[in-house]
Amino acid sequence: MRLFLLAVLFSCSCARAGCEPKIVNIGAVLSQKRYEQVFKDAVTQANQVYGRDKFKLTAISVTHKPNAIQMALSVCEDLISSQVYAILVSHPPQSNDHLTPTPVSYTAGFYRIPVVGLTTRMSIYSDKSIHLSFLRTVPPYSHQAHVWFDLMREFNWNHIILIVSDDHEGRAAQKRLETLLEERETKAEKVLQFSQETNLTALLLEAKELEARVIILSASEEDAAAVYKAARFLNMTGSGYVWLVGEREMSGKALSEAPDGLIGLQLINGKNESAHINDAVAVVAQSIQELFEKENITEPPRGCVGNTNIWKTGPLFKRVLMSSKYPEGLTGRVEFNDDGDRKYAHYSILNYQKSRLIQVGIYNGTQVVMNNQRKIIWPGGETEKPQGFQMSTRLKIVTIHQEPFVYVKPTMPDGTCKEEMTLNGVLIKKVICTGPNETIPGRPIVPQCCYGFCIDLLIKLAMTMNFTYEVHLVADGKFGTQERVNNSNKKEWNGMMGELLGGLADMIVAPLTINNERAQYIEFSKPFKYQGLTILVKKYTGLVHAAVPKHAVAAGAPRSFSARILGMVWAGFAMIIVASYTANLAAFLVLDRPEERITGINDPRLRNPSDKFIYATVKQSSVDIYFRRQVELSTMYRHMEKHNYESAAEAIQAVRDNKLHAFIWDSAVLEFEASQKCDLVTTGELFFRSGFGIGMRKDSPWKQNVSLAILSSHENGFMEDLDKTWVRYQECDSRSNAPATLTFENMAGVFMLVAGGIAAGIFLIFIEIAYKRHKDARRKQMQLAFAAVNVWRKNLQDRKSGRAEPDPKKKASFRSISTTLASSIKRRRSSKDTQYPPTDITGQLNLSDPSVSTVV
Repeated sequence: MRLFLLAVLFSCSCARAGCEPKIVNIGAVLSQKRYEQVFKDAVTQANQVYGRDKFKLTAISVTHKPNAIQMALSVCEDLISSQVYAILVSHPPQSNDHLTPTPVSYTAGFYRIPVVGLTTRMSIYSDKSIHLSFLRTVPPYSHQAHVWFDLMREFNWNHIILIVSDDHEGRAAQKRLETLLEERETKAEKVLQFSQETNLTALLLEAKELEARVIILSASEEDAAAVYKAARFLNMTGSGYVWLVGEREMSGKALSEAPDGLIGLQLINGKNESAHINDAVAVVAQSIQELFEKENITEPPRGCVGNTNIWKTGPLFKRVLMSSKYPEGLTGRVEFNDDGDRKYAHYSILNYQKSRLIQVGIYNGTQVVMNNQRKIIWPGGETEKPQGFQMSTRLKIVTIHQEPFVYVKPTMPDGTCKEEMTLNGVLIKKVICTGPNETIPGRPIVPQCCYGFCIDLLIKLAMTMNFTYEVHLVADGKFGTQERVNNSNKKEWNGMMGELLGGLADMIVAPLTINNERAQYIEFSKPFKYQGLTILVKKYTGLVHAAVPKHAVAAGAPRSFSARILGMVWAGFAMIIVASYTANLAAFLVLDRPEERITGINDPRLRNPSDKFIYATVKQSSVDIYFRRQVELSTMYRHMEKHNYESAAEAIQAVRDNKLHAFIWDSAVLEFEASQKCDLVTTGELFFRSGFGIGMRKDSPWKQNVSLAILSSHENGFMEDLDKTWVRYQECDSRSNAPATLTFENMAGVFMLVAGGIAAGIFLIFIEIAYKRHKDARRKQMQLAFAAVNVWRKNLQDRKSGRAEPDPKKKASFRSISTTLASSIKRRRSSKDTQYPPTDITGQLNLSDPSVSTVV
């Protein structure tokens, strides 16, 4: 009941007030007064279609002012003060005054009032960090790249040179076209930027040296005219050349200098301001109708003075405008992209013939449609479509140091290469190749000598296909893989792949593995060598026999100290020899033998990685890519990623130095290394079988001839001869395959111990002899002393007992003993010998001595 009463009251109030629709003001900044009436008529027409009873559009318009300050004041005083919901702005009448829409965009954008451009095509207005609320019913000039790209596909042109002015417009066109080319997995052969200070003649001479003959130009009228003059002077506007340009490059001053046969573009209805006013008003009215269906719609700001608040509904209204679709516009289907630029614009494709522009096709917003009734006259008056390239007979070859395919040696002081012979007595063919010298700090680019399998192949191809070449080594030393640019999602190729795709090289002649990732971007020849992946390890040999000393040891322990020392040393020697034999036998036969016998890629030590067994490959190589792509090898890849090396040479040396247990690489290289270095061996069966091929760009005119030449070389035996010359699988010395024995070097420490023991024993023997002599002399002295004492004692006893004088002979003997004893004592005092005289076991004189017994 309450709802019914409210409805009755509302109907009554509407009847009294007339229920008039809401007034919505739409502003416009137009190029001339005469378009103001067009604007009003468009608003009137929109009111008949949209809004009806909800809103009514009102047109408020001004014309362009002579400077930016007056224009900004007019926008504030005449438009924003009237609370406009949107502002339409056309390009000023002067074609070179592209700054005039800027004050409108800045002023309205500050309050978030949407601005709809009508004929403004400069690419700077696509930058939403500057022009916050700007969108337009025309595309920017840079969008002409879509038409150029489609024309390339239409005429099957793959070689292009892009010449752009070094300003915002030129860079925008370059970025747009390069993005499209990336989707096609190709690149411009060369991008040449120029400014007011650039020598255009020198710039175009650089372009003339390239294979491409399709030139795309993005520049202002004045700059384009200067480029045409320089091109005419260098005969670059004649037969074989193609010039693709946009609208600016074939209007005004530029057209007066344009060469015959030029292909240009013109936006259909691009300068039809009346049509764009009608379409813009229709889109705004349609969007306002959708906006009013939403809730919480606020009023636009009123004036600029003292007002710094943005229109809260402004960003929402802009999103509604950008998502709107108006398929029945006078200028065609009206839609906007994420930058607010017009999508699906239509272009006329024009051909400059005898100072006239002839329409030869259209671009309908999605594809090029050529008019077969009108023939294109190409530069030089040609009626047949140019190929778009000229086969250069001077090719830039990139290669990489990888023995035995490419050896790199320094040149002689006079800049030439040293003459050398192969094992077969054939003179080695060497070429000068420029590249970084790894042996000098800073890696300067210097001339060096290159030779090997691939260099001989290059010389053969050049003779067969009649081209000349200049060889250089890849700057970063890599084969080529994709890597992210500045941590973004964009990826670029490095190494030889990057130089080929970047135009720094025309051909890769190196042991480059053919794989799917690379084949998506470049063209490979037929393989010149088939191979696979294998595993390189250090050769370990087990202990099979060793000599064990078997000497009989006499029973009984030695009594002298030196003999005991020698006995202990000999016993230790025997014990160590036996222990060493047992330990080495166990270590070599039980532990080390399996290390050299890896069964292949499915070996448990590879499938279940650990820090005790380290294996790796080369960073950013085809092998690295292979393990990264294989899901079942992901565990192995994570282990290898931490240990991968920069080059194959470094990894091979690491295996020899026991820093790396296994190295996974191309079988052709590893088998060669194992044949030259007998401490290395390849093990396991080949896996990931592939081949080495010569790399060229997708659009290379040489690709078919190179493949045919390689097939012919296989058939006539030339490739087999290269294998015999360079990939020499020599058998190592048979002794390297014999069982190992414990050598003197292994047991040197033990023998040094024995030698030291013998030396110590001899030294002790001399000490014992000297000591024995000293002991004997003391003993004799003591014996004489005791003999003298006994005689003296006996004489005393005889005197006491009343005996007669002793016999004179005995007296003489006593004197002799006393004299000898006194002289002995004197010598001892002079030598300051303080030791006690040695005695026998009882401490008494040894009377058994003959000298003593004689005295007694």
